[in-house]
Amino acid sequence: MISIIKTIHLSCIVLSFSGFFVRGIWMLQDSVRLRQRWVKTAPHIIDTLLLASAIILAVQMRISPLVHAWLMAKIIALLVYIGAGMVALRFGRSRNVRLGAWVFGLLTFMYIVSVAFSKSVMGWFVYF
Repeated sequence: MISIIKTIHLSCIVLSFSGFFVRGIWMLQDSVRLRQRWVKTAPHIIDTLLLASAIILAVQMRISPLVHAWLMAKIIALLVYIGAGMVALRFGRSRNVRLGAWVFGLLTFMYIVSVAFSKSVMGWFVYF
């Protein structure tokens, strides 16, 4: 069962990142595609599945963010990522602000992945 949940989680990670990346490019191009209903709905479904699978995995593996600092770092970084995404795709007042928020969101996403792999708050920097 845990392998199925992990597969769902990993698939949602790829879909979430891909969707954010593509929507960022469309935002930079001022594309009408961003206004399509499925483009607005799909990320919420994917991210809900991603979060639900993460919670299920943490419960099944008995991992708590209060005990494991790396998991708390991922949760905090997730909130930062969500904020950056909101600025990049909705609330940024200028193209440069939206671009900066999008790049910051992409870097935050990569940090979250690095923490997941390294199981360290330092992420990939732990290897240097």
